[in-house]
Amino acid sequence: MKALKARIIKSLNLGATVDVADNSGAKKARIIAVKKGKSRKGRQIACGVGALVKVSVKEGNKDVRKQVFWAVVVRQKKPYRRLTGERICFESNAVVLLKDTAGNPKGTQTKGPVAREVTDRWPFIAKIAGVIV
Repeated sequence: MKALKARIIKSLNLGATVDVADNSGAKKARIIAVKKGKSRKGRQIACGVGALVKVSVKEGNKDVRKQVFWAVVVRQKKPYRRLTGERICFESNAVVLLKDTAGNPKGTQTKGPVAREVTDRWPFIAKIAGVIV
């Protein structure tokens, strides 16, 4: 995985409910695992923008509901700092569902803005992103 050019604050814990920002048919999902997540002993693993997570779909179409997918976090409410000094935050926490861990998205387009740090690390998500902030 490519290194991020920002100090990402890990603000999404396990069990957090997030919006799904693509047209795969899912509406809401719950984070159940973080790939390559690090934590201190006794502390719950958290994730931030650009992280690869495993999610369980809670709301959406019948064909995707109650299923587990890999996803990438594309937005978070908690502000984080870029190396230029600016701070970025969004109105919602959101993920994009993936077909596999290689980064191929399940949907064909995203809804809402996508963080620039995500597009640097995941080029397939950059192709379907409408607005990159």
